[in-house]
Amino acid sequence: MTTLAPPPAPVQDGRHRAATPPDSRFRRLFTGAPEDPRWARPALWAILLLATALYAWNLTSLTGNTFYDAAVYSGTKSWKAFFFGALDSGSFITVDKPPFALWVMGLSARAFGYGTWQLTLPMVAVGVGSVGLLYRLVKRDFGVVAGTIAALVLTLTPITVAINRDTNPDPVLVFLMLLGAAALLKAVRTGKLMPLVWSAVAIGFAFNTKMMQAYVVLPAFFLVYLWATDLSLGRRVRNLAVATVALVVSSAWWMVIVDLIPASSRPYIGGSTDNTVWDLVIGYNGFGRIFGASSSVGSAGNGASFGGSSGLYRMFNDIMGGQISWLIPFAAIALVGGLVLRGRAPRTDARRAALMLWGGWFVLHFLTFSLAEGTFHPYYVTAMAPGIAALAGAGGVMLHQAFRDGSAAKWGWVLPAGVAASTVWAVVLLQRVSGSGTVYTVAEAVAALGGALAVTGLLVGRFMKRQKLIGLAAVAAVVALLAGPAAYSVSAATTASTNGTNPTAGPSTGGGMGGTGGGGQRPNGSAPSGTKSGSAPTGTGSSDGQSMGQPPTGTGSTGTESESGSSSSSSSSSESQSGRTAGGMGGGQVSSAMITYLEKHQDGATWLVAVATDQTASSIILESGQPVISMGGWSGSDDAMTLAKLKSLVKAGKLHYIVVSSDGGQGTNSEISTWVKKHGTAVSAYSGLYRLDASDVG
Repeated sequence: MTTLAPPPAPVQDGRHRAATPPDSRFRRLFTGAPEDPRWARPALWAILLLATALYAWNLTSLTGNTFYDAAVYSGTKSWKAFFFGALDSGSFITVDKPPFALWVMGLSARAFGYGTWQLTLPMVAVGVGSVGLLYRLVKRDFGVVAGTIAALVLTLTPITVAINRDTNPDPVLVFLMLLGAAALLKAVRTGKLMPLVWSAVAIGFAFNTKMMQAYVVLPAFFLVYLWATDLSLGRRVRNLAVATVALVVSSAWWMVIVDLIPASSRPYIGGSTDNTVWDLVIGYNGFGRIFGASSSVGSAGNGASFGGSSGLYRMFNDIMGGQISWLIPFAAIALVGGLVLRGRAPRTDARRAALMLWGGWFVLHFLTFSLAEGTFHPYYVTAMAPGIAALAGAGGVMLHQAFRDGSAAKWGWVLPAGVAASTVWAVVLLQRVSGSGTVYTVAEAVAALGGALAVTGLLVGRFMKRQKLIGLAAVAAVVALLAGPAAYSVSAATTASTNGTNPTAGPSTGGGMGGTGGGGQRPNGSAPSGTKSGSAPTGTGSSDGQSMGQPPTGTGSTGTESESGSSSSSSSSSESQSGRTAGGMGGGQVSSAMITYLEKHQDGATWLVAVATDQTASSIILESGQPVISMGGWSGSDDAMTLAKLKSLVKAGKLHYIVVSSDGGQGTNSEISTWVKKHGTAVSAYSGLYRLDASDVG
């Protein structure tokens, strides 16, 4: 089969390359390499500016995930909480993820002060960095056009825009995985060991960001290196063995340190059943995500899907379709077509190796996310976006070359077929949200008209042998296929209120089990307003009945600093309107008025109050700035608090108040609820709140 393009220029030995003057390097930053077209570098900068604008628009008004926000805040108050990723600065319990992303946000907050933009800025930075890195990777093997298309597709992936404006760890995960891919491709090209080791280290840090999800790409990484590297089989296997050791060390170091520390000297590991990180790895954040039921929280807690039912259609359903699926048909066709076109290339062919990597990235994520029966949020699929974007750019350019040149006749018609398939799918997706806004109506018209012109132009240009017409049709295809994603992305960037726990882009089309399609209200209250720690709190009640989640002062409230917390003697009726109901065993009303009361009567205790779940605890932490105990973790089912531990804390004067449910508690925590009600003193003004002192402990 005819090779469609010359292979990349061989890498020259640094000993024979003339040194580039510093001023030349600076100019090339803006003008690009001498061999690049003049438009290439300006186009890249335009895409990076677009990405920055979408991800950072109205940055100070963004609503992050209060669960992680509270942990970051606690980490700014305690280095112990920082290291463990504890939810509270007293280090009672950790969040249910490893802490690397929290460290990134925490260092930003320590450097610039705690606030919305300080936490979100690192996410914007790594999001834009991922766009630039993907451009570089695709450009090296497939050229400037392919790199530009890939960067633009990643920039405009709706769910990527939504999650890069949030404080969930996924943007950091994606960036680290791309660093791993960059090092792997360098190892394949050069045959050197160290790039492969650095690839493993990058994935190890990704593991310490979101555990087993980081390993989804590993089969593709191993296969590409084993297949395409120009070394003997023995050396390839040896190098992979060394890299595997590096992977294990860089993945497990934090886990090993934490699990070796006595449980009495560290926080409880949130999400685990036996207070170990290892259980979290294989359970809640491992096999539990795939199979639904796990040793961590069982099928009930680990089977919640915010992205619809599992199955191969999940990525195309009403919830997920507008978030990620726009270019899946084209990416799949481009992958198959590209591999066929490189069918007779040597084993070490760089283009085929890259196609195998990006194709494996895409397919592995698609199957994992589609078939996962455990907890699943739409924003997880942002990890699949680089694979789709790279295939759209690289595969699209290869198919265009084959179509334009008339070579590989059997595959000459794949390009218009791929454009037609994705155009039809884009129109279907936009029809689902018909009437949701003018931007979607315009996008539908652009997609339909642009797609029709693109397919017609490609066919006419091929028959009439008009290369310019084929080129214009290709541009029309790019516009048509990105019109829908662009509309969703603009929506994600400009929506005033987003769901920080389950962020999505575009209009609401259904939310699965507890989710919302786009916008919507967060279960955890509103996000910090962007003020630095130490500024006045603004914890007023919100219109949706949620009063917590505002930036903490780090000091006790005076009782006059916010509307809903202006008086400690507020009636129960006013609390029920401004407060929220805690789940699990702590089912009482928790309001700003109650928080003000607790601050006034903390009496030197380490923790302000103990509540049932992370959601409630994180909101109180962010409003009060004080440590709060989450007794049951995220879902209320963790065994973090035992009766013996509670008695010990009360006897030592470290805890005075606990919120319990009115029905005697739920599950494993009923013993605590019963004991608290029997020995504690009810605070009559606040439903479910009890005071305990050392004298109450027998």
